[in-house]
Amino acid sequence: MEGRVSGPSHPPAVTIRPAIAEDLDALMALEAAAFATDRAERRSIRHAIGSPSISLLVALDGAVLIGAATIERRRGSRRARLSSIAVAPSRAGTGLGRVLLEAAEAEALARGCDRLRLEVREDNGAGIRLYERTGYRRFETVPDYYEDGTTAWRYEKRLGSGEGEAG
Repeated sequence: MEGRVSGPSHPPAVTIRPAIAEDLDALMALEAAAFATDRAERRSIRHAIGSPSISLLVALDGAVLIGAATIERRRGSRRARLSSIAVAPSRAGTGLGRVLLEAAEAEALARGCDRLRLEVREDNGAGIRLYERTGYRRFETVPDYYEDGTTAWRYEKRLGSGEGEAG
């Protein structure tokens, strides 16, 4: 499945791989382009690239970085957190968000997690639709979560087949 996902429209033909130090400048440019507020700082992104408890995946179209997803894990927990998913504005609406989300879920599973949580701005209709259509369930509302005072909706999804539980 490595980055190849079937969907209703033509998902972008992209390469998904772990971020490397040489991606830092492109990741900073993506943050600036994709988010008006609550942007990750350079040192946070640099830390994520080398962290054993964070997976920072990037989406590339050729050599151009067009998206990223950050998955955080805690030792001893089977729950991961999708702390960020960013799509270059020029690629919005192309299915890249879904490709990144599915890559993040696969990464969480590969790292031994069986659930993925995330927060989304209550005014992010496209994000909310994506998460709800792919099986995420809202379990909490957090007022004044973002820098600008916007409320966050918290979601969780059980990963894998859901049939039996390992461990």
